[in-house]
This record gives sequence, structure tokens and C-alpha cells, in this order.
Amino acid sequence: MCFIETFGFVLVLEAADAMIKAADVELVGYENVASGYISVLMQGDVSACIAAVEAGVKAVENMGAEVYSSVVIPSPHPDLIKITQLYNFDNLLP
Repeated sequence: MCFIETFGFVLVLEAADAMIKAADVELVGYENVASGYISVLMQGDVSACIAAVEAGVKAVENMGAEVYSSVVIPSPHPDLIKITQLYNFDNLLP
């Protein structure tokens, strides 16, 4: 499981696109956190998540912006699904 958080929709789309193209990860969902910060959530194996986060961070930096935060959680605890399912596209879109 991996996440990137940055400022603005365009930057998070650029990050997500780079992440999906760089590694075998699946886009799970997103969350508009606050004041324009948006987090995007991916899932995949640990090495794929590491590569995806690196590519996403680089893509945002190449646009002259910064990633607010990023994380790779190897072997996430099963209870985290209770949180991440809130941001699943099936729950976000009508």
C-alpha cells in the first residue's frame, strides 16, 4: 500500500499517472484532504509501491512542485482496510 499527497488536482493526477506507468500498482482511490491537498492511494507489492512512489515524487518535482508527504506501508495491518475503503472509488463515485 502506498500514498502520495500533494497540492492540487493537476499535480496529483500527474503523480498517479507516473505511479501507474512505472510499476504494477492499482489505483485504489483518492481523498481531498484539506485546503487543496489531495492524497492518492495505490496498492501493490512492496517493490512496486516503492518504484511507484519514487516515480510519482519525481513527476511532481519535474513540474516544479513538492510532494507534501508519501509513504509505503509494507504488509499493512488488515484493519487499515477499514480506513482505506472509505476512499475507494466505489464509495466516492455515484
